[in-house]
Amino acid sequence: MRIISFNANGIRSAAGKGFFRWLARQDADVVCVQEIKAQEEQLAERALRPRGWHVAFRGARHKKGYSGVAIYTRREPDSWHDTLGWTPFDDEGRYLEARYGDLSVVSLYLPSGSSGEERQAFKFRALEWFSAILEQWLASGRRYVLCGDWNIAHRPIDLRNWRSNQKNSGFLPEERAWLDRVLREGAWLDSYRTLKPEGQDYTWWSNRGQARAKDVGWRIDYQIASPNLRHALRECSIYRRRWFSDHAPYIVDYAFDASQPEAPRR
Repeated sequence: MRIISFNANGIRSAAGKGFFRWLARQDADVVCVQEIKAQEEQLAERALRPRGWHVAFRGARHKKGYSGVAIYTRREPDSWHDTLGWTPFDDEGRYLEARYGDLSVVSLYLPSGSSGEERQAFKFRALEWFSAILEQWLASGRRYVLCGDWNIAHRPIDLRNWRSNQKNSGFLPEERAWLDRVLREGAWLDSYRTLKPEGQDYTWWSNRGQARAKDVGWRIDYQIASPNLRHALRECSIYRRRWFSDHAPYIVDYAFDASQPEAPRR
């Protein structure tokens, strides 16, 4: 099963840059998109609903052109879910889940705090609240793949200029410590770091100062897997040959089929 996560920074913009033409050649099963920046009524165009895909969108409720997530899937899920129970988070369109038997694939867009102190405070509140959700999901025994822009670079190896960014949102000690707790031993898995322990690849580049040309990037886009998927992780890659956004698509191959429950281990 191939799953792709991609922050589009505007799904209509990404479509205009050839994202769906590229996607048609990727043999993907599920594609999780973040920051669609569109409302449901703006997403009726055929170009945004390519043939052969089931699709669901969750836009921001009160702020047009902001946030929002989507999932494209070859197989129709058993159910869709788009609220987690905290209105300030849900209303910004930051969560969408597709369920297939005991497998859940989530498109997730955690808040950024880079615009100022108010948003950073909201980010900290969201992380604290989301910790309980993550614990509930782990305790459920379901298989989970959490795709998305988490807006945190975990370790110094995950961004080019880590020394100069230690006081900036996305690499604050408190944010990194929170992700340490999420990825503690026996808990959630960072698929990239599991498959490439010493890898130094990035998924996002600022539009300033030729960051992309100089590869001054951050790895803030993840596929975080539940521990019962450790043995299913096979390969991962970050696609950079063409640019559809300031983020690059992150691709992971898993050794399972969405229609099959996990086989019990002996």
